[in-house]
Amino acid sequence: MPSRLLPPAGPARGLAAAQLVNSLGDGAFLVTSALYFSRVVGLSPTRIGLGLTLAWAVGALAGVPLGQLADRRGPRTVAVLLATATGASVAAFLVVRGFLPFVLAACCYATAQTGLAAARQALLAALVDRTDRTHVLAHLQSTLNAGLAVGAAFGGVALHYGTRAAYLTVFALDAAAFLLCALVLLRLPAVPPRAATPNRGPRFAVLRDRPYALVTLLNTLLLLRMPLISLAIPLWTVTRTDAPGWLVSALLVLNTGAVMLFQVRTASAVRDLPSAARTVARGGVLMLASCAVFASSAVGAPGWVAVLVLLVAGGLQVAGEMMQSAGAWQIGFDLAPADQQGQYQGFFGMGVPLARMLGPLLLTALVVDWGVPGWLLLGALFLAAGLALGPAVRWAERDNSAVLTVS
Repeated sequence: MPSRLLPPAGPARGLAAAQLVNSLGDGAFLVTSALYFSRVVGLSPTRIGLGLTLAWAVGALAGVPLGQLADRRGPRTVAVLLATATGASVAAFLVVRGFLPFVLAACCYATAQTGLAAARQALLAALVDRTDRTHVLAHLQSTLNAGLAVGAAFGGVALHYGTRAAYLTVFALDAAAFLLCALVLLRLPAVPPRAATPNRGPRFAVLRDRPYALVTLLNTLLLLRMPLISLAIPLWTVTRTDAPGWLVSALLVLNTGAVMLFQVRTASAVRDLPSAARTVARGGVLMLASCAVFASSAVGAPGWVAVLVLLVAGGLQVAGEMMQSAGAWQIGFDLAPADQQGQYQGFFGMGVPLARMLGPLLLTALVVDWGVPGWLLLGALFLAAGLALGPAVRWAERDNSAVLTVS
């Protein structure tokens, strides 16, 4: 594997190997799951959407307590257990044939996935020096995208055949990938549980940390870029422009490839909280520019002009995405107390399931239905959230300083 996709040898590379293994399975799962639930399980699109919305809502609520569990029982132990639980949840989909069992399995899957993300972040915080975390996370993001791309290609083969056996094979391999991920995580150095710091406050201190809650809220708004690239942009391209349908795939390849090649380089500009806030703000400017260019593709220009415009917009979008990701990683770690990384990462990570849960409905109404004004409003939202993150970070820094002074 190219060195740019892997961090230096040691625990960071073990984390990358675990990331690669489960992202291969996830890539295949993501491109086949909707049709599997429809054609094999026999659920209507409405029920699939409702079930997944409920599941990610439960997953969002589980992040903090499972992160707290990682702090108190050791992040490696909890990460291994949750990777195993995720694999078991995917395996449960193989035998689900009704709506209620589907919802239960989906809730288990979303809960385990959210908790696993928090535990792995806490594990990274324990095994990687503070100054190297953002750099390592950039490598992990590159590895993630590489795995998703290969897994998606495998899922495409299953879609080509379209048989029940093909779908079941994909789900079985995804379940096995998470079990292999658990084994890889088990080979990492053990991390002892964190003892609670005296006078730190209530058990779930993050729930009373108002500055960190504001930072998390702003980051959640920025994470609306996730359903933007996976749902809103494809729908916009095929329904509101004269571009050919194959451009949807080209834009996804552009996004995935750019992150693989340039995320590490982008993250090199982030060294501390001030540089992280500046990088996120610059990402907000690029996201605004991207939304404005996307909006201009609806003017009714010839197909080849629409292709060029959309490619430029996609390039601006992925550049802004990489800047926002790199800055957010540094901010999420540096504002969290060392002995509470698990619960704080669980809280900060709630943005992902919330964006998955609320983003599709919001972005479809805003961009696809409303059109050009919706794009401009979305761009303004990205810019405002990116600019507001700097003052929110400074508030959180002052609040942390006050707590340390008092204690």
